[in-house]
Amino acid sequence: MNPLPLRMQKMEDEEPPEEYVALCSFTGNGSDQLSVSRGDRLIVHAKPSSEWWWAELRGVNGYVPASHLLQGDAAEEQEVEDPWQDEEYFGSYGTLRLHLEMLSDKTRTEAYRQVIVSNSASLQKKVVLDLGCGTGIVSLFCAKLAQPAAVYAVEASSMAEYTRELVKQNACEEVVTVLQGRAEAVQLPEQVDILVSEWMGNCLLFEYMVESVLLARDRWLREGGTMWPSSATLTLVPCRAHSYYAEKMAFWEKTYGLDFTPLQPLALQEFFAKPKFSHVMEPDDCLASPQDVIRLDMYALQVADLEEMRGQFQFCLEKSGLFHGFTAWFSVCFKSLVEGGAPVELNTGPNAEPTHWKQTLFMLDEPIIAHAGDSIRGSIILRRNPVWRRHMTVTLHWDISSRVKEAASCQAGSKTFPMWR
Repeated sequence: MNPLPLRMQKMEDEEPPEEYVALCSFTGNGSDQLSVSRGDRLIVHAKPSSEWWWAELRGVNGYVPASHLLQGDAAEEQEVEDPWQDEEYFGSYGTLRLHLEMLSDKTRTEAYRQVIVSNSASLQKKVVLDLGCGTGIVSLFCAKLAQPAAVYAVEASSMAEYTRELVKQNACEEVVTVLQGRAEAVQLPEQVDILVSEWMGNCLLFEYMVESVLLARDRWLREGGTMWPSSATLTLVPCRAHSYYAEKMAFWEKTYGLDFTPLQPLALQEFFAKPKFSHVMEPDDCLASPQDVIRLDMYALQVADLEEMRGQFQFCLEKSGLFHGFTAWFSVCFKSLVEGGAPVELNTGPNAEPTHWKQTLFMLDEPIIAHAGDSIRGSIILRRNPVWRRHMTVTLHWDISSRVKEAASCQAGSKTFPMWR
């Protein structure tokens, strides 16, 4: 066990220890991190940063993620709150705004139609579950383009009332049955052969609808049944972001002939502390070839696996320039029901047809001068928020090795991005 660093010993002298409760389990990675189980009561001696606290459990000291801890009384009250924020989440899907955005995404919607068309013969007399069906577009594709025995369209939001009308309007009510309710609670009259869902969020997992898909898989999918998507991949690349950096940070250097640089620390906190959703990256802004860092097999993935996912990367920079941060996107694959048939892929990257997800940008605090041939290696960690279950944090660790100068040099960094709490 590592001793408490001197700086934290001083903090310990200034701040009285406080008791906290672990909201969920955490497995320490290294000798200076403390492994805890849900419900453990710890003594927090120091809070050196907003992300990591120095705590004690049964006489052992170590760092614990601050997001995993809550003070005793507050932890008991927390049980009353809604960790899934259902009213807010499903309320947003009860309006047309999000459905207009998704249906207007031709790349996304045509990918799902292509899956149905290319497997139409194999879908005959099959039972399909369309989970989180929204307006029922995929269910209607199935009914119109194939001949399934039945399609169960499950939607938790109030949009389900309109989906029933759309099913009737399109003369599909003999095939499609709309059920309103959460996947965890809804009851189907039979097992299904195909489970199809559009569950992906920003940076692949955000909002964690994937948990509902996994629970539905375990309850309703027949042995040997098919998951659509069948697999998913998160891709990462180091990048330039000149225009975004200029818009949010360099802007303050000379505004109307005045020096506004004292506002740059505030700009850093406001604009770069969280990831930028809906980022459109030009392919030329990639400093290296993209790498797949996390892969999900939808048949093997378990709910417990969602708590923390880790990926490794090692990039060799192909061009020189300012290294502003990392850009991430995802792709999903739909396996064919036809033996030897080609799978359908939906890719949200900068070299593919645009989607409403676009890409996600993670900005460093300061750009780094990089050179062709430099090596960037490190890791990405997607850690689910232990309280607000649709939220997560993304932590990036990186080391840059360069031999441009006479002596080898190395720069290391780490940054955690909340999405959203």
